[in-house]
Amino acid sequence: MDFAFDARTEEMRAKLLAFMDEYVYPAEPVAEEQRAALASPWDTPAVVEELKAQARRQGLWNLFLPDTEYGAGLTNLQYAPLAEITGRSPHLAPTATNCAAPDTGNMEVLAQFGDEAQKKQWLEPLLAGEIRSAFAMTEPEVASSDATNITTLIERDGDEYVITGRKWYISGAMNPDCRIFIVMGKTDPDGADIRRQQSMVLVPRDTLGVTVRRAMRVFGYEDHSHGGHAEVVFDRVRVPVSHLIGEEGGGFAIAQARLGPGRIHHCMRLIGMAERAIELMCRRAISRTAFGKPLAQQGVVQNWIADARVTVEQLRLLVLKTAWLMDTVGNRGAHTEIQAIKIATPRAVVDILDRAIQLHGAGGVSQDFPLAEVYAAARTLMLADGPDEVHQRSLARRELKKYL
Repeated sequence: MDFAFDARTEEMRAKLLAFMDEYVYPAEPVAEEQRAALASPWDTPAVVEELKAQARRQGLWNLFLPDTEYGAGLTNLQYAPLAEITGRSPHLAPTATNCAAPDTGNMEVLAQFGDEAQKKQWLEPLLAGEIRSAFAMTEPEVASSDATNITTLIERDGDEYVITGRKWYISGAMNPDCRIFIVMGKTDPDGADIRRQQSMVLVPRDTLGVTVRRAMRVFGYEDHSHGGHAEVVFDRVRVPVSHLIGEEGGGFAIAQARLGPGRIHHCMRLIGMAERAIELMCRRAISRTAFGKPLAQQGVVQNWIADARVTVEQLRLLVLKTAWLMDTVGNRGAHTEIQAIKIATPRAVVDILDRAIQLHGAGGVSQDFPLAEVYAAARTLMLADGPDEVHQRSLARRELKKYL
């Protein structure tokens, strides 16, 4: 593996870093002010649309898609340092570049498994940033970390599917621009193969029987910039059979294909969050004095900063190795590394953010700094896309198998 970035990556990094300095960071307080004045906190501030337009003009758009037909044509290894940069402003930069979850995963699903009609109706406006989407999988009544537990029913009735179930923490669903749900449920609940019982269907938000019931809070935050995390009820919702993605029984496999890139994208952005935290720690330590000397001269603070730098360098190398393997041997060949970064990165970044909060005192848990909200997002990623323990279980089994 070559540790140097190639010429295209360096070019894109330079453009993106300049975009962040010139447009994104100055827009952070503006977005907050505009959101406070909106009729609904779920509406998109005008400055976000301005950022999106500027990003498109500069070619900083759909960077996550390796297929040149739909995206920038970057490899995972080329995209990794770019996603890290956007992670420094996680509530603005990913959206500005049309690289925000859950839309990224949904676009990947449609690009890989959708038919031409589905791509025309839903993928194209998503690629253009004209609409948003949501992925409806997690349910409150079962342990959704085991996807075979999903209880939402997708029943065939002539030329239609009838969908009945309740989902929650459905990211992006509160955003009024969210026009389409990808819903995972069971078309064959009694099937012998528990991994062939599930299917995925496209459900337009305005379909009769779809109710976005409420926003779910995350550590007290409603996560407006992300489009919220909603409880959604599907009460005998009818959609045409043509809204099936792929084939019946293919939902579990599609979910796995979707979550692989999603996990590494989260880890890439998490490193950017950690870098922003280190920057804030250093600025705070230099600017504050306690017990007769700057915080920067306190031994414990120096230890926190040093440990954070070592941790970030370790994590970045593991993420880059994983991205390289995904490019060279495929997602299946990188299975162990994908699980390793999913376990290691959120846990370590949460620890760095915790130290940064401590260094900021009361300011660290306030709305005057981004640390508390970013901490909530990072801590949530220890649950999202499969909780750490599920990945530890799978990874340990793979290790043990070598000796059995």
